[in-house]
Amino acid sequence: MDLTIHWTFLPHDDPDASLAFYRDILGFEVRSDVGNGKMRWLTIGPAGRPGTSIVLHPPAADPGITEEERRMIAEMMAKGTYARVVLATSDLDGVFTRVQAGGAEVVQEPITQPYGIRDCAFRDPAGNQVRIQQLP
Repeated sequence: MDLTIHWTFLPHDDPDASLAFYRDILGFEVRSDVGNGKMRWLTIGPAGRPGTSIVLHPPAADPGITEEERRMIAEMMAKGTYARVVLATSDLDGVFTRVQAGGAEVVQEPITQPYGIRDCAFRDPAGNQVRIQQLP
């Protein structure tokens, strides 16, 4: 079987703030920007890697979600427990410095975890945890 990750989804509650974080700080390219206001779906991804994308979406757009579920999603996003993504780089310290200088909320400075991975963590403007690992 030949599988790859093509798209993954992260919620946003402010598309302009999400663009500023993922495009301007992390350097991702914008592949599409559909909708308007808070009802925008933004497809972004690492430059030069068109086969891997993140879709930033309004979490409450699904008509099957109840008002109680919308409230719960908003609460979990605010706490940073709703969604996460793990990225990797060959220059963890350089990326950490750039993201921190961009004003992102630092969750964890670069450290070597007990299980051997060196990483750091931030929260994006929607509260999603963004972990960044050092490539070997």
